[in-house]
Amino acid sequence: MSSAVLDASAILALLQGEPGAPVVQAAVQAGAALGAVNLAEVISKLAERGMALPDIDSAVDGLALDIVPLDEALARRIGALRPLTRSTGLSLGDRACLALAEHLGLPALTTDRQWAGPVPGIIVQVIR
Repeated sequence: MSSAVLDASAILALLQGEPGAPVVQAAVQAGAALGAVNLAEVISKLAERGMALPDIDSAVDGLALDIVPLDEALARRIGALRPLTRSTGLSLGDRACLALAEHLGLPALTTDRQWAGPVPGIIVQVIR
């Protein structure tokens, strides 16, 4: 059972030793989930910064996260969250993380402060 759902920004903070990394590390050690959409974001950002794909795979795989695939129900919820989050500028990836957190009944960990509060019932923990 996972303890939290991680946003791409949380994973990047951990992998790059940024502020908030200890909070993410604790969640990873307790067992954390990462949506496939957010996995794609992590890989994209690291590749964009010049990290080799085998090194990215090694870093991500080393975290032993529960990677959750995107299914139709989650896709529909991601879309439905758009009107609720539009004013805060949340991206599709942000909404994917929130939808997964809601689906699993777990808190979402992120570095993005604008996540706090736009969707009632979804617990968001800003890690820094």
